[in-house]
Amino acid sequence: MREGVVIKPPMERVKSGKVFRPSPTLRNKYYLTGLITAVIFWAIIVGGWLGIGYMILAGDGLTNAQIFAIFGEWWLSVNIGYWGLSCIWIIPGLIITPMYINRIEYSVISESGEAMPEIYVRKGIVNITEKHVMFRNITSIQSRAGPLDRLFGIGNVEIQTAGITSGTQPGSKPEEKIEGIPFFEEVRDFVLQELRKFHRPYVTGTEVDAPGIQTGKSVVSTQEVVEILGEIRDLLRDKR
Repeated sequence: MREGVVIKPPMERVKSGKVFRPSPTLRNKYYLTGLITAVIFWAIIVGGWLGIGYMILAGDGLTNAQIFAIFGEWWLSVNIGYWGLSCIWIIPGLIITPMYINRIEYSVISESGEAMPEIYVRKGIVNITEKHVMFRNITSIQSRAGPLDRLFGIGNVEIQTAGITSGTQPGSKPEEKIEGIPFFEEVRDFVLQELRKFHRPYVTGTEVDAPGIQTGKSVVSTQEVVEILGEIRDLLRDKR
């Protein structure tokens, strides 16, 4: 080693392993969701304008032909005004959405190919959040694919943990979500397999462990429990 030169040994990445990202079609799902939302708001606003306007004009004694003529005069202006205002959030959304998706990172397998002890999630553009969800803290996991997800061939893996803020009721917001991936069922099965290593089924005195499997639970027979209780009773009797 030359003086003043430090040679660092090769080290495996600690914070994450093999990184995978959402499918590019997640961008199309966000675009379609935004378009549907804009159309719904348009229908509500225009429908309200037509309904309230009709009642007011009809109350003034105007005929249907006169009312429709007035609506016809304002129809183009109302629509141009609505979609013009909508561009205030539509155009930034078209620009920010692909930037946001391209910065998302997930990881569950280390660089060496072994399973990581946690799920790594990285999201954000300005405020970047890097989160590690430990397998031992996961309480439930589920996969979800809505109509738009199925349309674009993607799905989500939703994770609940034992944290205070995690919801337990159906429909509650998940603690973390791996979204927009085509192989979401495989990720769910992998996480579930690793999760079962930390949450073994409870073993009773009538069950026998399979060879080579450690359950982490000691098996106590009913007879042994009776003998232990008898010894405790004798000790209490001697103290009296």
